[in-house]
Amino acid sequence: MDHALFQYSLRMGDTNLILSHRLSEWTGHGPALEEDLAMTNVALDLLGQARLWLTLAGELEGASRDEDQLAYLRDAPEYRNYLLVERENGHYGNTIARQFFFDVWHYFLLQALCTSGDERVAAIAEKSIKEVSYHVRRSSDILVRLGDGTAQSHARMQEAVNDAWRFVGELFLDDEVTLALAERRLAPAHASLWPAWLDHVGAVLSEATLSLPDADEARHPAHQGGVQGRHTEALGYLLAEMQHLQRSYPGASW
Repeated sequence: MDHALFQYSLRMGDTNLILSHRLSEWTGHGPALEEDLAMTNVALDLLGQARLWLTLAGELEGASRDEDQLAYLRDAPEYRNYLLVERENGHYGNTIARQFFFDVWHYFLLQALCTSGDERVAAIAEKSIKEVSYHVRRSSDILVRLGDGTAQSHARMQEAVNDAWRFVGELFLDDEVTLALAERRLAPAHASLWPAWLDHVGAVLSEATLSLPDADEARHPAHQGGVQGRHTEALGYLLAEMQHLQRSYPGASW
């Protein structure tokens, strides 16, 4: 088994899956009908991408676990998603700040993965980047509208940006998995994504009249460890809801 690629596929699959579920919690509760539908569509896009990554992970593992088993029959310490995406939604500004930071990172990562030496990885990236290009435009637009809106929306959006910022550093950390894949030219070193990400994020925050937090505040060790299976208690509650049906009726099918 290609252990590094298996772990990386899990990270990507789990991250998309968990964020998809978080966004789906807004269905029927969005601040406007158009935004409610848009958020639901983004959740569906990410769910589709999660399926692609988890299917690849199951094939690499060779243990007869398919995408459903990987999604619904693992406990929290077995998940490899980044901590940013498992955080509770908070108010709509919190959700948009989280989504904006993730979308920009996701775009630059997929852009690099399109040239992966593994054809399966490159194919997933090429299929996904079309959707993620829209995600970036949408979350950037909403962030600007909220940040450059009323005094109240500006203040709440700045607080949301500062709050989510603490968790973005983990997206750019490299470990034995990412370094091994980078050496084989299957994935980029995640640290290499930081300059382009920071430039883009800084430009959009400036347009939104919001302040860019200090880079050092994004690298606190207390907000890292998701890809090693060290999660916040929020993930446990999320999985209890997401996995309820499968756990209650093992092996059930329509």
